[in-house]
Amino acid sequence: MDTKILEKLNAERRARRAAIVVTDMGDGGARLIRQGDAVEGELGEAVAKALRTGKSGLVEIDGRTLFLNAHLPNPRLVVIGAVHISQALGPMAKIAGYPVEIIDPRTAFATPDRFPEIVLHAEWPEDVLKRQPLDAYTALAAVTHDPKVDDMPLKAALDAGCFYVGALGSRKTHAKRVERLLAMGVTAEQIESIHSPIGIDIGAASPAEIAVAVLAEVVRAYRSRGLEAKGAAA
Repeated sequence: MDTKILEKLNAERRARRAAIVVTDMGDGGARLIRQGDAVEGELGEAVAKALRTGKSGLVEIDGRTLFLNAHLPNPRLVVIGAVHISQALGPMAKIAGYPVEIIDPRTAFATPDRFPEIVLHAEWPEDVLKRQPLDAYTALAAVTHDPKVDDMPLKAALDAGCFYVGALGSRKTHAKRVERLLAMGVTAEQIESIHSPIGIDIGAASPAEIAVAVLAEVVRAYRSRGLEAKGAAA
């Protein structure tokens, strides 16, 4: 790979941004396409698919054979709240391939004994997110029921364009949350992207069942990125 292209690709990787290296199999020429770059026609469609699926492969465009090498950040899950749902959700998400971090300033809840082998931050979310900003390849689930803990990371997730933003609570609770978020400067369009009540509707009752519903919704959101039909499968 050309040194300049490799340097640019590594910069995108460090910033947790997706990119595609397009190589012409005929002459060996290559170019880097960053997520968000304007690409028209059949190549644009092929690039969009590769960015959504993360799959590399050959495509035939205008009589040329191109190899699209997809480089996507690993999706991750940030959970706000060291609660019973999180205890079940953390291990399940790891099995599904989503590295998990749990943030909760309440030190009585955020203990290693309750969350073995899970990255745990017993700090306020704003402090953690200053060091480790959210991004488009992060899912955020807020499950504390405490506005002082949940609201700031919810706004941060919406502003960062996280592929999934979910919040625990009834419709009445969410209506009050919406009022607070609007007062914080969140737009009505951003509000629409919040999944609340959190999780797909499977009639979940126990914390473990709610965790299953949340993880399913996260996976569906990730796999349907870029599709026009909301909730459609990739």
